[in-house]
Parts: sequence; structure tokens; C-alpha cells
Amino acid sequence: MESYLPPMQGITKGIRQGRNVLEGYQRGWGLQFGGLMERIEKDPLHREAAAAAGDLGILSQHNRMNIFLIMRFFLHKIPFGHIVEYGSYRGGSAIFMAYVAQQLYPGMKVFALDTFEGMPVTDKNVDAHNAGDFADADLGRLKARIDRLKLDNLVLVKGLFEDTNDAVMAEAGKVSLAHIDCDIAPAVRYSYEGVKPFMVDGGYIVFDDATYSSCIGATEVVEDIVIRRDGRNSEQIWPHFVFRAFAERA
Repeated sequence: MESYLPPMQGITKGIRQGRNVLEGYQRGWGLQFGGLMERIEKDPLHREAAAAAGDLGILSQHNRMNIFLIMRFFLHKIPFGHIVEYGSYRGGSAIFMAYVAQQLYPGMKVFALDTFEGMPVTDKNVDAHNAGDFADADLGRLKARIDRLKLDNLVLVKGLFEDTNDAVMAEAGKVSLAHIDCDIAPAVRYSYEGVKPFMVDGGYIVFDDATYSSCIGATEVVEDIVIRRDGRNSEQIWPHFVFRAFAERA
């Protein structure tokens, strides 16, 4: 299907300060002001992927659509890599991404990392969530859904990130999209640090919840580490933070 992204005429093309301003506007402005939601809703691939996730998906509509846009129109522009999701909970967003990847990118895997037993210890200096939150994930039901959909590109990884990430990165090798959706400061920090060395040039690092009122811990990690320490500028601040992993150039 031909692209239905808004052209954003007059915006300079190319990379500026570590972000592609035009592409960020196409997705963010397009979703918020440009009527892009209606076009996505008519896209058969989006409808099919959303139906596959069904009641297991808890991402906001805007966030899910933005990930869809990244996969649908932008991942093919950068080197091939796999997708890693930190914080999968019921697995709906992982199913959604795996369904889209299966249709568009043969050989691309989605690694879905979670305890599937609730949150670990949180940092009560900054996190509103508590250990044990989101403990109602049903791993058996999730596996049954994946089997029914024949999503052989979706790999569930159960355990704490610090216990599983090394093996995931060894298998993946390269990552083109990291979806960091784990709400609390320690987990967000570890996810970013753990995936950063494996991002392809121009890869997408998406923080799902760092702009939510209940996730100031996630926000603090983005502010202190991603922006201040690493000097990254966001390509989108709406509907969620999106950063690019461009290699340093002289």
C-alpha cells in the first residue's frame, strides 16, 4: 500500500541533532492533528494485528498506532534488526508487533521480556507502582493465543531483565526497535542500558510510559540518562517518547 503519511511540506529532510524532524512530525502531528488515525483504522494490516492482540492489549490507541507507523513505514529504511519489548504484561502489544513483523519483515523476531508474575521491587523515592503490581498476567492464555495465531516469530522470555537480557541480546544480535514499557525507574534504566549497545544505526527506542502521570520514575530515567547523560534528543514527545540510536558521526 502506498504511504498515507502527511507530507509535512516545508519541513527540512534529514537528520538534525540526532532525530529526523520530518518523520517525527509525520507520525506525531499526523496522529494528533492530521487525521492520520482514520487512515490507520482503514489499514487492513492494522485491523488484523489489533484483532490478533484483542483483549490482551492494553496500550493506548495512539501509542499502538505510533508503533504501527514506525513498523509500517520506517523500519525498512534502517538496517535489519529484531524487536525487543521490555515489560509485556499480558502480551497484547508483543502479539501486535509480532503479527505486523510476520507480514512485513520475514525473519524478524519479537522478544517479549517480563516476569509475567508482577513487578519486582520498585524505587519508592520516585515510583508510584509497587512490587507485585500487574501480577494478573496469564502466561498459559498468552501462549495459547500465540499458538493459535501461529506467531512463530514471537519469543516469550520469562524472568527479571537482569537475568534474561544477556541471552536475548546474544540471540538477537541487532535490534531495530526497543519498546520499553516497564513503568518503574530500575527496570527502565536496566532496559535502556541493556539494549543500547545492540541498536542498529537509526534504530528506534520507544519509552511507552515516561510521559504518564503514574510513571515519574520512567520519566526521570529518560531525563537523567537518555537526555542529560547521553545527549539524545527525542524524535517524538507525543504520544510517547521516541528516540533514535544514530551512530556518532564526525
